[in-house]
Amino acid sequence: MGDEVVFRISGLTKAFGPNAVLRGVGLGLHAGEVTVLMGANGAGKSTLVKIMSGVHQADRGVMMLGDRPFSPTTPAEAMRAGVVTVHQNINDGVVGTLDVATNLVLDRLSGAGRGLFFNPRRIRREAREVAERMGLGIELGAEVTDLSLADRQMVAIARAMAHEPQVMILDEPTSSLSSNEAERLFALIDRLRARGVAILYISHRMSDIRRLADRIVSLRDGAIAGRFEEKPLDYEGAVNAMLGQNLGRHSIDARDAHRPVLSVSDLCIAPGASPFSMELGAGEVVAVTGLVGVGKTRLAETLFGIHPPLAGAMRLDGRPYAPKTPTDAIGEGVFLVAKDRASTGIVPDFNIYENMSLPFLPRFSRLSVANRRGERQTARAQISDLKIVCRSERDDLATLSGGNQQKVTVARWLTQPSRLLILDEPFQGVDIAARHDIAAKLRDSARERATLLFLTELDEALETADRILVMSENSIVGEHRNAEVDMDRLLAEVAGRQHQPAGSV
Repeated sequence: MGDEVVFRISGLTKAFGPNAVLRGVGLGLHAGEVTVLMGANGAGKSTLVKIMSGVHQADRGVMMLGDRPFSPTTPAEAMRAGVVTVHQNINDGVVGTLDVATNLVLDRLSGAGRGLFFNPRRIRREAREVAERMGLGIELGAEVTDLSLADRQMVAIARAMAHEPQVMILDEPTSSLSSNEAERLFALIDRLRARGVAILYISHRMSDIRRLADRIVSLRDGAIAGRFEEKPLDYEGAVNAMLGQNLGRHSIDARDAHRPVLSVSDLCIAPGASPFSMELGAGEVVAVTGLVGVGKTRLAETLFGIHPPLAGAMRLDGRPYAPKTPTDAIGEGVFLVAKDRASTGIVPDFNIYENMSLPFLPRFSRLSVANRRGERQTARAQISDLKIVCRSERDDLATLSGGNQQKVTVARWLTQPSRLLILDEPFQGVDIAARHDIAAKLRDSARERATLLFLTELDEALETADRILVMSENSIVGEHRNAEVDMDRLLAEVAGRQHQPAGSV
């Protein structure tokens, strides 16, 4: 069964304006097998899925479903042909206000030839058949909005399977599931595989990949960077191909901390994750690296008071540190440059100096009167230090390039002294020159604080940090001083080969 190629892509290209997103992608999906697609942010995974599911059309290239050309213009057309997608956002696959039974047969109800009358008995019978076939084990009368996230995921997949698809695309299906919930999903995927469905599984969670993958395809910058089919699968090779870096030495003179700032002991940030300990000191820049979805943002938000830890203790400058809100964290001198600049980092309608001073307005005010002169003076200093390209600090932020907007986002949190500065993917979406300017500023200003960067790209960590910590499965699993780094060990840890906690780092 695994030798039969059900779905084949050849020479697929797609560009949005001058931006080439897919560059000659070729891929084959086999009946009864799971092909895992790995790719960093921006590699083109989402665009590929949208073309396969009829959301976008390719510029060039051919898709074949069996022995017939396949070029759907809508998701409904793709679904009718036998290619079904379960998206990462579970709510795209279920209707929360309806019960499980109706969700399972919803697409049949809206199809042609179903008549004008709503027949609850027939709905229940057909839904029961789908549920039994998939081993669903969920009360059919329950309203979907009352189900757990895992159960909603199961309903979305079972609803998709009601179409009897030849090809199933699962986009990061375990990103919000615990390990126990994920195991239920894996059992369901095993059923699909046994029925001969060709599955494209998009994930970075190495535990998922080791459990499910029959083959791995790595996507890098819109092109296939590696194919891994020979058993045993080369997981580390797939990670290296996905990252696509020549991970050699970089010109960092690793510095040591001159006093401790933050220490965490037996910290647990997600259900089922191993507890870990770490210490960050003043004067050093520490990078936490790992694949997408291993818990980097969760740890950043835990340190910033967005999520409470499930267990463990934190100390800041020797005192207990347990922020309940970001306001508490900022008051303690812990700042976060968030990953999602568009929704949490900037206000496009404000100008540069207003964006920089926004979190610290009381510090720029006296008797409730804003000190605009002080705001502008501070902004001008940051513009100079970070080489922000603009006419003046009065320019609207929306007029700047993406890289310069990111510089403003970082500069905002450098206008005031901090004890711990956390940056989640600070180089995302910026060019090499902007990355160099931001990294240089972070290192030059680091002496009186601890600096913690969360980075997916290994070369960014090697070029910026004094120490590198590796995350896997919501826990710290490795530590490296950035001098003569053992790249084999680092890549093995990133690939999840070592799952045990690394102890105090």
